[in-house]
Amino acid sequence: MVIVFRSDASEADVQTVIERVTEMGLKPHISKGETRTIIGCIGDEDRLRDLALVTMAGVETVMPVEKPYKLACREFAAGPTVIPLGEGSVGNGEFAVIAGPCSVEGREMLLETGLAVKQAGAVALRGGAFKPRTSPYSFRGLGLQALELLAEARGRTGLPVVTEVMDTRHVGLVSRYADVLQVGARNMQNFSLLSEVGESEKPVLLKRGMAATIEDFLLAAEYVLSCGNRRVILCERGIRTFERATRNTLDIGAIPVLKAETHLPVIVDPSHAAGRRDLVLPLALAAVAAGADGLMVEVHPDPDRARSDGDQSLSLDNFSALMGDVTALRETVILRRRAALIA
Repeated sequence: MVIVFRSDASEADVQTVIERVTEMGLKPHISKGETRTIIGCIGDEDRLRDLALVTMAGVETVMPVEKPYKLACREFAAGPTVIPLGEGSVGNGEFAVIAGPCSVEGREMLLETGLAVKQAGAVALRGGAFKPRTSPYSFRGLGLQALELLAEARGRTGLPVVTEVMDTRHVGLVSRYADVLQVGARNMQNFSLLSEVGESEKPVLLKRGMAATIEDFLLAAEYVLSCGNRRVILCERGIRTFERATRNTLDIGAIPVLKAETHLPVIVDPSHAAGRRDLVLPLALAAVAAGADGLMVEVHPDPDRARSDGDQSLSLDNFSALMGDVTALRETVILRRRAALIA
């Protein structure tokens, strides 16, 4: 159930309602926008039906929430969730790009990449320390050494660091070095891991599973939110279909659906969707046009020699060119939207 307050409601009005909801055994979640305050109630809503909530001071309306993802649904928040990323943010109407190598392979390549993507306009540096690989014989990351290198790169570049955590036992370790905890597609329904990162104080970048529906995806986010961590970034990275021309099939339609269903920011990973670097740019532009809040792109100073995912990684020059095209398209889209509003 969602309780919406009038714009002139006082703090005392809000606090009174919170106390009544808590007395009835439900957990209130408060969301404050520029002009409205919303309280989402989690628990047995039948207990509230006998309370005349709509007659209480400051209350404008009371609405039931039928969706299974209560905390993630758009109605549960007074406005879009905005998550700071260093000098930038995601979810505030700007376009946030996270970029870097699939795997951290060494100091020089990481620093070179970090400085280059920052110069091109990225707001965060990605890099894998622990890598889930289909084959146990493939390069699976440098572990702690990679985390230390990422922390050094953050100090040199000023970019916050995004890296994947694969195991509940590693959440504390990775949290000491990373600014954003990534939960990969293979772990989207690892509920123990989702709960563990939900109890951390770090923002969580949650990737959609390869066979996950949008409802599955939002319910995975709900696990994180229900544990108290409200800073979740959703990442569409393609789903597994019968098509073999691309590594995965980027679900462009998921972007506007997610934007309508949830208050959480939505970004796109065109690298994993494509599996080929020549397709990264067109998929990135499609994400911009569909209304995504940002991108996550794999970039490497020498993609042909990358130890993982080189085929889908952009060179430093190609990434700079992508950023130019993305900026140009966003400017066009924004101008057209403004013109439509004026008309």
